[in-house]
Amino acid sequence: MEALTAIHMRQSTGKVKPEAVPRELIEKLLAAAVQAPNHYKVRPWRFVVLSGAARERLGEVMAQSLLKAKPDSRPEALDAERKKPLRAPVLIAVGVDQPGEPKVKEIENICAAAAAIENLLIAAQALGLGTFWRTGPAAEHPAVKQFLGLAPDQHIISFVYLGYPLNDPLPVERPSAADRTLWME
Repeated sequence: MEALTAIHMRQSTGKVKPEAVPRELIEKLLAAAVQAPNHYKVRPWRFVVLSGAARERLGEVMAQSLLKAKPDSRPEALDAERKKPLRAPVLIAVGVDQPGEPKVKEIENICAAAAAIENLLIAAQALGLGTFWRTGPAAEHPAVKQFLGLAPDQHIISFVYLGYPLNDPLPVERPSAADRTLWME
């Protein structure tokens, strides 16, 4: 699929098939992701690819994190939290490094990681895969970060759910850039 077509067709895919995504395809997505621009070439992104039982373990950590944050959580809410990582056969958590030197700005690292995610989403679209970018309170919880091998000061800016779309996507009408653009000469 041509790049501009993939960009214009890309959309969140809420429901995906349970079938596994081959590791080779995931590696292609990650190879596309790391082509993102990043100031000072610091490569601030961190990808954690979860499939199989790892998603269940993450779900348990997320449920326990919710319980710790809200001790009065109902069992239904905890169960719903446990099931979140099971929405797709693959979940890619994306973390961001804190700047390691004074000239590197935190916002630049976050923007670079977000650009990497967008590359990943567009590449997935081009390869016939469906994605959904989510975060939520679990992304900020220290136990979730620890489970994913991230430091407490690293941001989790995305949980990318990945799989084969259950249905063919319907065309999405998006507004133009006109009302968000100022032309100056």
